[in-house]
Amino acid sequence: MIDLRRLHVLRAVAHYGTVTAAAQALHFTPSAASQQIRQLARDLGVDLLEPQGRGIRLTPAAESLLAHADAIQARWEQAELELRADQDEPAGPLRVGGLAGAVSALLAPMAVRLRERHSRLTVSIQELGLPESFDLLFEGAIDVAVVEATPHNPPLSDARYDQRPLLDDPFDLVVPADHPLARRDRVDLADAAHEDWIAPVVDSACRTHVMSACGAAGFTPSVVHQAVEWNVTAHLVAHRLGVALIPRLAHLTPDLPITRIRCAGNPHRKILTCTRTGAHERPAIAAALRELRDLAPATVT
Repeated sequence: MIDLRRLHVLRAVAHYGTVTAAAQALHFTPSAASQQIRQLARDLGVDLLEPQGRGIRLTPAAESLLAHADAIQARWEQAELELRADQDEPAGPLRVGGLAGAVSALLAPMAVRLRERHSRLTVSIQELGLPESFDLLFEGAIDVAVVEATPHNPPLSDARYDQRPLLDDPFDLVVPADHPLARRDRVDLADAAHEDWIAPVVDSACRTHVMSACGAAGFTPSVVHQAVEWNVTAHLVAHRLGVALIPRLAHLTPDLPITRIRCAGNPHRKILTCTRTGAHERPAIAAALRELRDLAPATVT
């Protein structure tokens, strides 16, 4: 008989990449986590970990076992749903998280609606980045995440997660209010090719979007300033330090002397909802997903 808790430790090692990181996420000591893996290997009669340089890697047997472990986790989610089939009314705690723009534009109004319609449901919200959202979903610390699609996310085929499109979030060209382009209703990005640019920091997902949009318009932007937060970017634009692409979902300080202009070609980022596989039919989670789908169209008009 396999101890499913040991199987979860193996899943955590695969997810976080090291025994130490997995132990920290599971609130184990590294030695206790290693012991769980060794005991699981003895129970099955196969090696699960092998040295790789200064670290470790999963053996082919462990990789094969993980496919079954992810399926077991999904079936457990489904079993819990069926056991509570007579409890159709959303109730209890619902933990949601997502990127900053999604918190203000989607998750906050979603929580208000759920509170009004389901008195027995308690919603808690966390602002999260990537890959933190996926880590907390994996750990069971949150139930729903609203995330940006990036090349670094788990693939849609990852059996641990159910990722579904929610909305396309367009990028607007943001310029100082007195800029010559500010009088236009729509702009071709090539018209801003010779401007100084303010861009997200290197290695961020949105930096990739900005550079790709400019590349599609036929130029590489001259990035003079970099920022982490969209609101900081907007303030730099307001001080006439450059122009920027900012997603429409981003909440900016009101009354800044800037103008947002829609872009030809509709450069955008994709926003997804994500749950653990098998969990999306739970009444509370299903109610949250319905509200998000209802709210999404109005957030980017």
